Amino acid sequence: MFVSTQIPDLNSWRSRPIVQQPEWEDRSELDAVTAELAGQPPLVFAGECDQLKDRLAAVALGEAFVLQGGDCAETFDGSGADAVRNKIKTLLQMAAVLTYAGSVPVVKIGRMAGQFAKPRSKPTEVRDGVELPAYRGDMVNGFEFTPESRRNDPQRLLRAYYSAATTLNLTRAFTQGGYADLRQVHAWNQDFVAGSPAGRRYEQLAGEIERALSFMRACGADPAEFSGVEFYSSHEALILDYEHALTRVDSRTGRPYDVSAHFLWIGERTRQLEGAHIDFMRKIQNPIGVKLGPTTSPDDALALIEALNPDHEPGRLTFITRMGAGKIREGLPPLVEKVAQSGAPVAWICDPMHGNTFEAESGYKTRAFDDVVDEVAGFFEVHRALGTHPGGLHMEFTGDDVTECVGGGHEITEHDLHHRYETYCDPRLNRQQSLDLAFMVAEMYGAAR
Repeated sequence: MFVSTQIPDLNSWRSRPIVQQPEWEDRSELDAVTAELAGQPPLVFAGECDQLKDRLAAVALGEAFVLQGGDCAETFDGSGADAVRNKIKTLLQMAAVLTYAGSVPVVKIGRMAGQFAKPRSKPTEVRDGVELPAYRGDMVNGFEFTPESRRNDPQRLLRAYYSAATTLNLTRAFTQGGYADLRQVHAWNQDFVAGSPAGRRYEQLAGEIERALSFMRACGADPAEFSGVEFYSSHEALILDYEHALTRVDSRTGRPYDVSAHFLWIGERTRQLEGAHIDFMRKIQNPIGVKLGPTTSPDDALALIEALNPDHEPGRLTFITRMGAGKIREGLPPLVEKVAQSGAPVAWICDPMHGNTFEAESGYKTRAFDDVVDEVAGFFEVHRALGTHPGGLHMEFTGDDVTECVGGGHEITEHDLHHRYETYCDPRLNRQQSLDLAFMVAEMYGAAR
């Protein structure tokens, strides 16, 4: 294999304008922490990133569908076996629905093992006249509203690395050690979801899958090939000191990869063309994504392609749209049309969560399940009208029985939000709502083909 000697300047982002970074009190402490991170083993491998790029190339060509999901903001306490298993279970159930009912291969990506930092609209938070730094995710500071907790602590970057390593070890065990075996399709439904409308519908589908596997076995085919699944990790590449410290030059190719995750994305707040985040991401070889909100123009989209994938490499770049149910049908068509005309091989994914957040009368931040469904429907309608491929779904969900989003098959109202509102950041769909959505998306996908 040819090994390149052309290693780009991986520090050039430091001279670019940068936003959404914490103010560290002690730079020498940060330097010591990032030096330690730079000596740690990779969390993922370059070959795995290349494999995901191949899978995303199939999505861009209309041959597969992406299901990406997990917590809004992971916590260090959430890296235990039960929490990780429940998120994987949710994604596996949704993928089974989409694969079988939608007749499409599903690329499975978790918002897991690194989603420990969040951008903030304001750098500080005020409660009862007391002003403290905003909570930026467990990678930076603590959720508790005290000066000690809200201190931006570089040591948390190390804790993020070790928590990510724990999560990835568990993920690999669950997805390759038999838990993800498609013959376990009924076992994934033996809890609080089973008696819900979505759970009952899923059980019928699981029975169909089981009969199909039995038929294959009777015909002499070996269903053992379904004993594991490919599962990839992702997070927003927000805190660049962390991402830079975990960038390694691949010995096979001499090219740099950010080995903190397989797939990384740039958020709506950090996608400035001349900014540090774009500069950093253009240097790494991972498949990457960019969030596009309702203010994105077609020229913005083309400029992002030129900056991040000028060679039009298939699978390299994914656009994740987050426009809101009321804006997607108007805002998305010009972007998709212009990109399609350019010939750039972009995978399009819908994030129906971030454009549909509102505050309930009770003060809880929430989302309406119907708005989420409507944005996804608009996403499919636009692509069907333009003859392009609706490539996937980017979700914030949990495997737990939370009450954070209103609506769904087990109708959650604003009066129910307080029962199990557990998120540290934005509201997430619970597993019943996630399954409801998976069945609806499978129908939409079938109609769009």
